[in-house]
Amino acid sequence: MFEVAYLCGMTRPIIIAIDGYSSCGKSTLAKALAKQLGYIYIDTGAMYRAVALYFLRNDVPFKPEERDPQAVAEALNRIQISFQLVNGVKTTFLNGENVEDEIRQMFVANHVSKVSTIPEVRRFLVHQQQEMGKGRGVVMDGRDIGTVVFPDAELKLFMTADPDIRTQRRWDELRSRGIKMSREEVKHNLLERDRIDSSREDSPLMQAADAIVIDNSHLSPGEQLKLALDYTRARMVHTQDS
Repeated sequence: MFEVAYLCGMTRPIIIAIDGYSSCGKSTLAKALAKQLGYIYIDTGAMYRAVALYFLRNDVPFKPEERDPQAVAEALNRIQISFQLVNGVKTTFLNGENVEDEIRQMFVANHVSKVSTIPEVRRFLVHQQQEMGKGRGVVMDGRDIGTVVFPDAELKLFMTADPDIRTQRRWDELRSRGIKMSREEVKHNLLERDRIDSSREDSPLMQAADAIVIDNSHLSPGEQLKLALDYTRARMVHTQDS
């Protein structure tokens, strides 16, 4: 880790793009990696969840059979998403309101993939994400970071894990927050989100050709972080030499 920190001070900051399936630990890894590197962490999933929450609260039609492009465009003009530190934790704000807890609820998770298929929503958020990453030195996780948002990112990681393991992780997380759901409901939600995200026409979830796959089915968070830091160090050395 000292070597990585040393290289961070000696080389041009890079962009690290982390994509992958639901509940694969993308955010956990991205946060830890950014902390170790002194980089900025950007949670793009939270941005899509915030838009979904706004649409749900304001009855903006977003399902394919009822979608109104004008209503969507007008709603997006009224949305401002920002991240602020609250008690040392990066927190999502929607139009000045702390919505971090609400956007993690299942009623948002059940709709976020449908909202994310809307081309206007994707263009709106991709532009913001690209602006956030202009200064480089960022770790960004999502579904299309290495393919659409930053196709030229120096390091691309693609996260995957066994569906049953992902289901257990998500179920444990929900139970720890007092949210009661059956394993079957959780698994259905995960697989349905993956299906929608992988099959949408606009920037679908897919592995970038030059992405490194990390299957963390049997990796601890620490082992996963060490592996990612090794890849980061190798990429920094390559960037420095090229």
